Amino acid sequence: MAELALKHLTLSHFRSHKLARIDCDARPVAIFGPNGAGKTNILEALSLFSPGRGLRRAAAQDMAQRPADLGWKLTGILQSLHQTHEIEIWSEAGAARQVKIDSKPAPQTALGRIARFLWLIPAMDRLWIEGAEGRRRFLDRMTLSFFPAHADLSLTYEKAMRERNRLLKDQVRDPHWYRALETQMATSGAAIHSNRKTALALLCAAQAKAETAFPTAELELTQSEGTMPETEVDLLEALAESRFRDLAAGRSLVGPHRTDLYGTYAAKAVPACDCSTGEQKALLVSLILANARALTQDFGAAPILLLDEVAAHLDANRRAALYDEICTLGAQAWMTGTGPELFEELGNRAQRLEVTESDGNSSVNPT
Repeated sequence: MAELALKHLTLSHFRSHKLARIDCDARPVAIFGPNGAGKTNILEALSLFSPGRGLRRAAAQDMAQRPADLGWKLTGILQSLHQTHEIEIWSEAGAARQVKIDSKPAPQTALGRIARFLWLIPAMDRLWIEGAEGRRRFLDRMTLSFFPAHADLSLTYEKAMRERNRLLKDQVRDPHWYRALETQMATSGAAIHSNRKTALALLCAAQAKAETAFPTAELELTQSEGTMPETEVDLLEALAESRFRDLAAGRSLVGPHRTDLYGTYAAKAVPACDCSTGEQKALLVSLILANARALTQDFGAAPILLLDEVAAHLDANRRAALYDEICTLGAQAWMTGTGPELFEELGNRAQRLEVTESDGNSSVNPT
């Protein structure tokens, strides 16, 4: 199996890290230190090596070290499918994020062609019991891992929908103003829905084939009302038919932006939203592992995993099982925790970094 790993990472004026240099190999990386030391900032930096807004979904200007606010820069050496890439990502004093791959300017979406990243963060722990927007984001991150072009489809759809919603709020009734926008929404929206369905099928297959200590989650797509039209033609027709209702609501009520992800703890036939906190966490870990297994077959290398405070809500047995699965998969997993004892079960299968903080500046030291 080919290797996918970040072998070097430099953070410059990024969050709490004025300057940090990290060199590592393809083994898992255990990062420990007290709360607030800057561990999650490292994972956020890593998440920017994939398309999208990163694991915190923060604006570029919010990532600069305070109070200097001079902008920030990340550099990385990525080993991917027998090739080595040098990646630079930066923002100058609040400007939009910029990317270079092998010294050539590139769009953020190009990062998805050379690497795959998956992450699990504490904010996701309430995924099953909070609003549908978070579940859609979770679903689209999984879908994006299989289909890098999914990001462009989402941008196209959202832009057209925003313009259509503006017409609706202004009570514009002339159908000529809507047709071009609805055609764009239908084309991109049908592709988004198709990608999501395919991603779920791949996840279900990966779960079914695996022997794992984590529970299987049954997943299905639902709509807040009605059903999602399956084809571009059907979606275009549904948008036109819904125009009168949409005018009354002032927003678009049909399309993939109304999709929800419904999960069930398969062995117990219990909705995920009714499971215990520990079971909900275990279901999320199970999905991330299934996503990683499916990607390993699809991409040709195990994805890089970013697991923030992953030991929370996992007992020692499940923690050990997680580490075993990560190592069997051959994934470079970057994991954070408050103390080194949380990673004891990894033994010499992992490399360790200690993060400390003093006067607002983080320091990273290998141990």
